[in-house]
Amino acid sequence: MTYNSAVQYLFDSAPLFQNVGAAAYKEGLDNTHLLDEQFGHPHRQYRTIHVGGTNGKGSVSHTLAAILQAQGYRVGLYTSPHLVDFRERIKVNGKMISKERVIDFVTDFKKRNYDAVCSGFSFFELTTALAFQYFSEQKVDFAVIEVGLGGRLDCTNIITPELSIITNISFDHVQFLGDTLPKIASEKAGIIKTGTPACIGENVNDDVKAVFANKAKEVGAPITFAEDAFDDTAINEELAGLFALKGFCQEKNIRTILTAVRLLRDRGIAISDEAIRKGLAEVCSMTGLMGRWQTIDEKPLTICDTGHNVGGMQYIVRQLQQTPHKRLHIVIGMVSDKDVDTVLRLLPTDAIYYFTQASVKRAMPAEELAKKASHLQGAKEGVFQDVPSAYLAAKRNADTDDLIFIGGSTFVVADLLADILPTE
Repeated sequence: MTYNSAVQYLFDSAPLFQNVGAAAYKEGLDNTHLLDEQFGHPHRQYRTIHVGGTNGKGSVSHTLAAILQAQGYRVGLYTSPHLVDFRERIKVNGKMISKERVIDFVTDFKKRNYDAVCSGFSFFELTTALAFQYFSEQKVDFAVIEVGLGGRLDCTNIITPELSIITNISFDHVQFLGDTLPKIASEKAGIIKTGTPACIGENVNDDVKAVFANKAKEVGAPITFAEDAFDDTAINEELAGLFALKGFCQEKNIRTILTAVRLLRDRGIAISDEAIRKGLAEVCSMTGLMGRWQTIDEKPLTICDTGHNVGGMQYIVRQLQQTPHKRLHIVIGMVSDKDVDTVLRLLPTDAIYYFTQASVKRAMPAEELAKKASHLQGAKEGVFQDVPSAYLAAKRNADTDDLIFIGGSTFVVADLLADILPTE
């Protein structure tokens, strides 16, 4: 079996959410517990940090992993989705899991007969099992585990972490998590565990705050709200200036990160000030993080960002407005099950638009997206059937003092990076 065929087995045998959306969502943890038992409960062999939320959980997860690495710990990092290579999801000290280990896992799994006790595993159930097993084999000290979707019923939610983090709450995956912010918060709050400190990154409103406070009281978990722990002036300017992630949304993420570090220190986990500085400054190189207000080119300035929902796009639009440029070119594609209309209403009306679609089944056809965006009054350069051609059109049209932005979907950024990054 080759690496490509092993990954294809995972994609084909169990639905992949990025391709089919709702059809891949499996409610409940029965399968996860079954796999966990079969593999000997590997997640109990190391300490974990659990990171959930609507936006920011990837940035927070990667940065905490970098800080722990800088302290000298051996650190596992489990995140989703991947942008270019499946192995981005599972890393130890910033190094992706080997292709051979993925092959071995799939080969072993295919030999096991689970059909008699289970109706089939989801892609994420299998991938989580692989990650937990791999971290045990690699003898990590800590694993930073990012929630896949929601929290309460997410298959990562079998761990008992040192710290539970919920970055923020915004409207996303409403078909699964609920159509109000308190309902969504209730699902995210499912990762708060008895006796485990909880860190809440952003106070969206009093109703959401009450959901978290009540859940923490119910299970007996000490809870800290980062915005209460640090006001804007209390965050050390030196640390904020060091942070390698420059998107406006990182203003709140750094508060969450520093609060989390303080709570980990309170639990007796050694983390020096120097490790914090190094982790903040070198998070991208230490962990391989991509797609967060990432500069692709300097002339013209070309930025991509994976922000894809209303909460994320609000920050992006504000930052685009404050980034100096003569003309703004926006390469945009979205997936059909997002709040496309609301996101489009947030976008600047005077930009030059290049409508496209990512290479996943959930992608909204570029023609449909362009039609929905008919209210945007800027020049429309047309519809492009793939991201690379849309990006090339923007590059041809842009002057050196223009600004090009590529985004609207994680998968648009993934297609861009897959096209421009060197392959192994």
